[in-house]
Amino acid sequence: MHLKLPFDSTKPVVGEASIEIDKPLPDVFAYVGERFFDNYPKWAVEVVKFEPLDGHKMFVGAKAKQVRKDNDTEIESTFTITDFKPHDKLILMGMDQPYKHSYIVDADDQKKPTRLTFRFELLELEIFMRPFEKLIRYAIEDGAENTVENIKNLIAIECN
Repeated sequence: MHLKLPFDSTKPVVGEASIEIDKPLPDVFAYVGERFFDNYPKWAVEVVKFEPLDGHKMFVGAKAKQVRKDNDTEIESTFTITDFKPHDKLILMGMDQPYKHSYIVDADDQKKPTRLTFRFELLELEIFMRPFEKLIRYAIEDGAENTVENIKNLIAIECN
């Protein structure tokens, strides 16, 4: 007898947030994309250890290791850059954990303001966690909002 579950255990749980930043697109992308390895620990305040594994230059295939503190638990993961298009997007994926981060920038004709969109995808959710999917999605969406706010505030301070 085949048991059909009321949910798909491989369906991603996604959170996304966008914000307008009063800086030209090249400045925003330089901060978020080109200098990602330098600046990521600044806006990802839950990251307690961070180490680029291939130097600080951004390219598809570059890797980094991080330790994040989540509810008093340290979670270590390694990720790789899977897509890097200057003045457009930066996408990274967990190599040992099922997640994906996307940073997308756009603006009208390279003018201010620049729209930054951050998307976090938890690509798999353990079956025993599926009943908590709405709570997990809420936490991811809240984290995405915090991420874009942190980036906007940092750019305002550091990119004068």
